[in-house]
Amino acid sequence: MQTIEQVVGQGIPLVLDDIDTDRIIPARYLRCVTFEGLGDHVFEDDRKQLAGHPFDNPAYRGANVLVVGRNFGCGSSREHAPQALMRWGIKAIVGESFAEIFFGNCVANGIPTVCVAPADAKALGAAVTANPAQPVTVDLLKRQVSCGAMTYPCSMQEGARQSLVTGNWDFLGQLVEAEPQTRQVADRLPYMKNFA
Repeated sequence: MQTIEQVVGQGIPLVLDDIDTDRIIPARYLRCVTFEGLGDHVFEDDRKQLAGHPFDNPAYRGANVLVVGRNFGCGSSREHAPQALMRWGIKAIVGESFAEIFFGNCVANGIPTVCVAPADAKALGAAVTANPAQPVTVDLLKRQVSCGAMTYPCSMQEGARQSLVTGNWDFLGQLVEAEPQTRQVADRLPYMKNFA
């Protein structure tokens, strides 16, 4: 099982409030059979309407820590939103607050979503904007986010944080790891005998 204790990388600032899942990934992409390719369409409509959108800015190419504002991921409860962000390259999100279902979908995909104070989100976004190359570190063990010389305390719902740092967020990984025990149980079940 993969443990996630720390994410280090380049930041990308999008410190706006109430960004909903329709903006993260437009509804027309919800008909996909797999999540492959969704990263190409993340914030697609916003990017068409706003020249210089951070997700089009070459300075943030390769960024993996998204810095956002309040109530990020609100709206429809689609798993496509964190999947699209993940497939674009996002490995952690730092913001003032997150919509509950979006938060849960992120954790289920191994994406830490940590909360910082409003002023800290703005300061972090400004620091990333001023120097896109400086690393941002999201540390789940120390419960802090750092960028350059600045360090900000962060919080995350404890059960979700524990599931990431222990590797228990990956339910399929747990199932694959427990294959011998699963087979032992299946061998004892009379209705599974025909499938062996």
